[in-house]
Amino acid sequence: MLPTLFAWMLVAQIAPEPALPSADEVVAKMVQRDQERRSALQGYTSVRQYVLENTKRHKEAYMIVRMTQCKDGSKEFKILTSSGWSGARKYVFPKLLEAESEASRPGNPEDWRVTPQNYSFSVLRTEEVDGRRAYVISVTPKKENKYLMRGTIWVDAEDFAIVRMEGEPAKNPSFWIKNVQFAHKYQKQGSFWLAASDNSVSDARIFGPTKLRIDYFDYTFNEPSQEAKLQ
Repeated sequence: MLPTLFAWMLVAQIAPEPALPSADEVVAKMVQRDQERRSALQGYTSVRQYVLENTKRHKEAYMIVRMTQCKDGSKEFKILTSSGWSGARKYVFPKLLEAESEASRPGNPEDWRVTPQNYSFSVLRTEEVDGRRAYVISVTPKKENKYLMRGTIWVDAEDFAIVRMEGEPAKNPSFWIKNVQFAHKYQKQGSFWLAASDNSVSDARIFGPTKLRIDYFDYTFNEPSQEAKLQ
């Protein structure tokens, strides 16, 4: 009798797993908190390191860039140094910077944002990401667009910020590229969640697999007071 009673006492002490919130609940909070952070962010500068490697041709290229994001969200880039594969330095890197700069201009459609206007969502489970609980959510684009993705996002359960993204573009960016797989990670900087690293692999019809890694560091906010914890 005692062993059985003891077992039931242990079972009774186990807290039940909290029910998962609906996708609508998580996404609504995510969009609201994102808007609050965007309104509070007065702009910043950061440094990026780009490393591109083509495994078929055994070529590599490197670039270090200073990026300035203005209060209105627009981005400006200054190449500090570059080396390696001349083709990548001449064609690939400038195109990457040009596309991001263009997408950030005020007034442009925000087709890149993770919102209900652009995606359908489904909560899958919870996981721990860097010691913090996060909701794992599948995202399905509502239209084919080169700025949208098909895959999975991880949303911090406390701050409701995207901390990780993995998937593929909703639309193939070029006939010359067979497929692209990517993984983005974000890190909390003060009160804001900003990019930490990007990893992608593109399988080109002519050049074969090409890996691109971008690391982000040296964030400096325009107004240090904006780093205070948001209410």
